[in-house]
Amino acid sequence: MFEDLQAAPADKILALISAYRADSRTDKVDLGVGVYKDRDGATPVMRAVREAEKRLLGEQKSKTYLGLAGDTEFNAALARLVFGEQADFSRIRAAQAPGGSGALRLVAELLKRTKADATVWVSDPTWPNHIPMMRGAGLHVRDYPYFDAASGSVRFEAMLDALRQANRGDIVLLHGCCHNPTGANPTATQWSAVAGLLVERGLLPFVDIAYQGFGEGLDADAEGLRILAGKVPEMVVATSCSKNFAVYRDRVGAAIVMARSGAEADIAMTQLLAAARTMYSMPPDHGAAAVRIVLEDPDLRADWQAELEEMRQRMLKLRIAFADALRRQSNSDRFDFIASHRGMFSRLGLTEPQVDRLRTEHGVYMVGDSRINVAGLPEDGLDRLAKAIVSVLD
Repeated sequence: MFEDLQAAPADKILALISAYRADSRTDKVDLGVGVYKDRDGATPVMRAVREAEKRLLGEQKSKTYLGLAGDTEFNAALARLVFGEQADFSRIRAAQAPGGSGALRLVAELLKRTKADATVWVSDPTWPNHIPMMRGAGLHVRDYPYFDAASGSVRFEAMLDALRQANRGDIVLLHGCCHNPTGANPTATQWSAVAGLLVERGLLPFVDIAYQGFGEGLDADAEGLRILAGKVPEMVVATSCSKNFAVYRDRVGAAIVMARSGAEADIAMTQLLAAARTMYSMPPDHGAAAVRIVLEDPDLRADWQAELEEMRQRMLKLRIAFADALRRQSNSDRFDFIASHRGMFSRLGLTEPQVDRLRTEHGVYMVGDSRINVAGLPEDGLDRLAKAIVSVLD
């Protein structure tokens, strides 16, 4: 059966993790893996989540299935977190999914059922798994310009020009906040311009919001999505709790549809759940139940938001300190953009050979495109790290 099967190409980030673990140097630095880390390099369980899990273990009486949509109260709470309390929920439907990735694939399956020949436009660059996920669902993929590596800014006019070439009914995949891998994000004014173009061209926004709360704050990070929701007639969303609740391994996310009417939303929901049935059937419960408890309990929610704000502020301080260190070591403003970007990632603009040299000569591990995890920056070793980066520049 398997004699002619070829080995799948190694995932670059997973390969990087293995290489880092095998490195015996004590001063090595891991800037590759995309999880939040505290000062000690750990990814802790958040206080409110730990308390919610204690309650869950004491109160839960059964492990039976919840249904294809999962925890409906979780779905409602997460939709409110994303769209805001004032949204028109009469035409919004949500289904719990196995993490943000599961939500992305679930929405992609819905889009394939809705318009089989549709094209999904993705930013250049984008999260590496976006493209194979869309193609895996049988959708066509094209890209639009997004990031100017020289200036560290969004190529906004080029982005709009490209999207003007999209066909009516095409889908535009947008990062709701904290763009991965660049950290460069549109302004509110630019989000409004995108919304206007989407309406004018008859394009469907597909928002991936995986880092809400990591950029400017919970509501501020959802501003772009909410601007779209106030202007476009329909949209789809994939959201994740992996980062802002730190429940990575529990796989907690949701696929959300905003339709033109409640009736259309109900029909879309039936297709969404039918797609879920063919892929994984029922979503996992534990992590979503813990998140739901946090969001529904005022005290736990306040503690969660406080800890999330601590994480966000730590990353902002690291950005500023790292940009300062690079300015000192390079005698230039080449890397100042790091301080103005938001979220967990930034792309340094290094070449793959330079990234390879950092790994072999200095024990500094980052993805080949020079994307770094800001949360992994060594607080007490920023000048050493900056000096290493400057040493490999041409």
